[in-house]
Amino acid sequence: MKKFLYIVVSLFWSIAVIAQDSLSVNSDSIIDSQFSTATLDSIFESDSILNLPFDGVLHDYFLEKSFKIDCSVEDSSAVYFSDSVYMVRLQSLPHAMEMTYNKVVKSQIERYARCPKNVGYMLGIGNAYYFPMFEEALERHNVPLELKYLPVIESALNAKAKSPVGAMGLWQFMVGTGKIYGLEVNSMVDERRDPRKASDAAARFLADLYKLYGDWHLVIAAYNCGPGNVAKAIRIANGKRNFWEIYPYLPRETRSYVPIFIAANYIMNFYEEHNICPAQPLFVYQTDTVMVSDRVHLRQIAETVGIPFEELQFLNPQYRYDIIPGNIKPYPLVVPFEHINSYALNRDTILAYKPELVSREVKFEPSEGEVIYYKVKSGDTLGGIAKKYRVSVKNIQKWNKLSSTTIRVGQKLKIYK
Repeated sequence: MKKFLYIVVSLFWSIAVIAQDSLSVNSDSIIDSQFSTATLDSIFESDSILNLPFDGVLHDYFLEKSFKIDCSVEDSSAVYFSDSVYMVRLQSLPHAMEMTYNKVVKSQIERYARCPKNVGYMLGIGNAYYFPMFEEALERHNVPLELKYLPVIESALNAKAKSPVGAMGLWQFMVGTGKIYGLEVNSMVDERRDPRKASDAAARFLADLYKLYGDWHLVIAAYNCGPGNVAKAIRIANGKRNFWEIYPYLPRETRSYVPIFIAANYIMNFYEEHNICPAQPLFVYQTDTVMVSDRVHLRQIAETVGIPFEELQFLNPQYRYDIIPGNIKPYPLVVPFEHINSYALNRDTILAYKPELVSREVKFEPSEGEVIYYKVKSGDTLGGIAKKYRVSVKNIQKWNKLSSTTIRVGQKLKIYK
């Protein structure tokens, strides 16, 4: 059965490549013939992927403390360019996949340009830590390296990002797809949040989709909405196999997904021309991994060997309650390189320190999800913040131990989304 499936997929892939080579599509004319400007604006504003949680990159207080934007450009207003400039720049990128330019791509580029701080933080954490990791995984499975920017639009580089439908991690895997590609998901461990393992799984998934379609635009579309929806769009489009030709028949969010990806590639390469400064890390990150065969809390390790607890959490986001269940089987612990031997040398001390942290009974917090830290701005009210994040004022008070609704500018509030 597996051999038969492989033959079918290979044949399908060959046909797709031939079809792709024979197509020449004017994407702007297709868009213009299907949608008015008002309709495009409606799609732009309503799609969840277009209202990306850019602040998600600041999801961790550790990251907020560990990066700074030191920009010498005095004018911080958004900078825009003509169509011809955008087109030339996109075509100059050394990419294996086509970087189509049209009015939808332009809208996405200029949206990124209006978010210099958020793009700057994504550039900072990406260059310092995530992008080399993504490139290694993609290269290992012969996937174009420009796909390292897919997590920029999937999760805003937040390893703990969770979508309303349950997709998780930098690459936003659903549970089922994650398990197909070998990611462990249970009550204690969620490897969809493991940057290394999830990146390898995503690269394999993308490579498999390419075997099916032979077209990277269709691969990206299928990554977003699933192969079934892409197959349906191809069928409605009378077998046409170009993203821009099946564009009108894709789910609304997916229509904008490829343009956003192209725009992300643009802004990650031409940020300087838009007066965007990458956040500078206040650390030099070289990490290594040790295998742990003990049930141990990250706080036990952090406070014993002198690694900031928030840093250890950031490096090991796959442990749901900060507990490594190594007594079941060995699990990896990522540490700064200079601490590579710290666990082995201090094991007995670590395990004896605050043993109550690894009690068999894990305390669940009802109705509490991923935590963010909100910095109070001038004019903010507790009621307004509660409405913004769709939580109650009472919960914000409880999470931050506030005896009243009085807040002050600059105060950091913990909020569970």
